[in-house]
Amino acid sequence: MKHVGNTPFDARLDAVGLEGVGRAHWNLPPAKLILQTLLRGEGMLTETGALAIETGTFTGRSPKDRFIVQDDVTDSHVDWGGINQPMTSEAFDALYRDVQHHLEGRSVFVRDAAVGADERYRLPVRVVTEKAWSNLFVDNMFIRLTPEERWVAEPEWHVICAPSFHADPAVHGCRQSNVSAINFAKKVIVVAGSGYTGEIKKGMFSVMNFVLPVVHDVLPMHCSANASDAGDVAVFFGLSGTGKTTLSSDPGRRLIGDDEHGWTEEGVFNMEGGCYAKTIDLSPEGEPEIFHAIKFGALLENIGFEEDGVTPNYADDSITPNTRVSYPLHHIPGAIASGRGGHPTDVFFLTCDAFGVLPPLARLDKGQAMYHFLSGYTAKVAGTEAGVVEPQTTFSACFGAPFLPLHATKYAEMLGERMTAHGVRLWLVNTGWTGGGYGIGNRMKLRFTRAMISAALAGELDEVDMRVDPVFGLRVPTTCPEVPDNLWDVRSTWQDGKAYDAAALDLAKRFVQNFERFSDLATDEMKAGAPLAMQA
Repeated sequence: MKHVGNTPFDARLDAVGLEGVGRAHWNLPPAKLILQTLLRGEGMLTETGALAIETGTFTGRSPKDRFIVQDDVTDSHVDWGGINQPMTSEAFDALYRDVQHHLEGRSVFVRDAAVGADERYRLPVRVVTEKAWSNLFVDNMFIRLTPEERWVAEPEWHVICAPSFHADPAVHGCRQSNVSAINFAKKVIVVAGSGYTGEIKKGMFSVMNFVLPVVHDVLPMHCSANASDAGDVAVFFGLSGTGKTTLSSDPGRRLIGDDEHGWTEEGVFNMEGGCYAKTIDLSPEGEPEIFHAIKFGALLENIGFEEDGVTPNYADDSITPNTRVSYPLHHIPGAIASGRGGHPTDVFFLTCDAFGVLPPLARLDKGQAMYHFLSGYTAKVAGTEAGVVEPQTTFSACFGAPFLPLHATKYAEMLGERMTAHGVRLWLVNTGWTGGGYGIGNRMKLRFTRAMISAALAGELDEVDMRVDPVFGLRVPTTCPEVPDNLWDVRSTWQDGKAYDAAALDLAKRFVQNFERFSDLATDEMKAGAPLAMQA
């Protein structure tokens, strides 16, 4: 095996059975990874200098093809089921061995990085990829180590990404030819059959969602976070497409991170070193911070182009609506380089309400906060997952169920404890529809949502009159600067009030039906957060 690049003298791939690869490119800088991609004919430079590639058959995550090895380490901790699907140790070993054989004689790209900006909880990770552009993604998204740190940072975890390997369900214990398998005993993740880069980062996020609570009593969060110049921290929960990246990229605040964080006894920390943003309909007017971050070093995925063939057309969804860009955190002006902040003053739950019946913004008490955290109501946005082509109503526990190995009530309890300990204000924000459901009403205007969040952060809503929503029991402001007053009475925004009543009651019933799966382990305080109309 030939070594190329910045390699620690004792670095080896035989620890993961890859001593037979033909050439190992170690820790190449972004410019060389981009060059390797261009030389292989697997990408092109756009007019901004960003690299554009296509991820192949898979342009989104495939949650039905994610598995965790069931063994002595995981058996009693993991909440097994449709999300955390078990794989036997024997099946994983067969998959692992066959991927190793598949990579024999091939060139691979190796990246020594880490997950977790707080060094007390940081996990060093070595990622081996078939594609140079996959390695560029890792360099963008994981914590970048200095050359000196690489000499001493022995990896605790390994990730092997082999898109060209096709798994055999009969042999490898999976569903089809693509698979993402996590082995906590071996501390290895195998991603095979899919080139979608998000599988790499979400694999390590799943690892952190297990390790942080079980080992360190740290709350892992699928959220973005930013801070004011004075250091006041805000956290934004939500599934992909609900506004985490957009709303946290506020020119008046400093970005901590856009997707994955931990909450310790000292405050929050970013798990990542970059941002992974949706680019569909991206514009310099609507999201200037993201738009201008797309320059040399950024990686665009599955986008379309203008007639000149080099200018991105962000309205083009011919490949997928889930067009994406990854870029390092320092591409955002003013981003907090340490990736750390204090305890949040405010936490926002972002929900894309396809029913159009939830208020634009509402204040939650502790029970309601834990209830809505467990519910994780939103609509899956087109393209985020394979097969989703239009918004679909869904409930995703803790706004990130696909990445949670433990039972959801564990994370909800930890959130409630921190809410009480630090006097945090909790808000539910509807970034979805108003005036009717999807196909009838209108999507909430971004400028209104920004104004509501700014007012909440400034404490301007603490003293305003609030009404209790008769269906959901939420406290809703009656006014907010720069937001039309008529938006706050959601029923009045509908042309047909009876249609609103029916839709609101329908959604309330769905909340209750969904929550039944938590009833055995949910506390009375959590249950008290149920819709008011369903408690009579």
